[in-house]
Amino acid sequence: RSNIASLTGHSNVVNSVAFSLDGRTLASGSWDRTIKLWDVATGGEIASLTAHSFGVSSVVFSPDGRTLASSGDETIKLWDVATGGEIAALSGHSFGVNSVAFSPDGRTLASGSGDKTIKIWQRR
Repeated sequence: RSNIASLTGHSNVVNSVAFSLDGRTLASGSWDRTIKLWDVATGGEIASLTAHSFGVSSVVFSPDGRTLASSGDETIKLWDVATGGEIAALSGHSFGVNSVAFSPDGRTLASGSGDKTIKIWQRR
């Protein structure tokens, strides 16, 4: 296997990367508190989202590819992939959220935190 691209733009450690299901977009989350969306075909940066008050620990696309979830501080944020706008901020953890995952149907989200809990969220 060979390296076909090297994407640069974050100013600190990259903690998480995720491909959209169609493989055309890559999301990256960093300790620099940003999420970057990348065009996989060109390697170009599509968007830079200022995400969390601490570094971004996890990014994941919804199954339909229209929403991106991120975690970092005590919140989970949902983003509109097309516009880069924040859809929602989910609060409930008392410590940093380390991981986030969508259910296969995209209606439910799970988050794991340093507060030793896993929370299940129903999307509206």
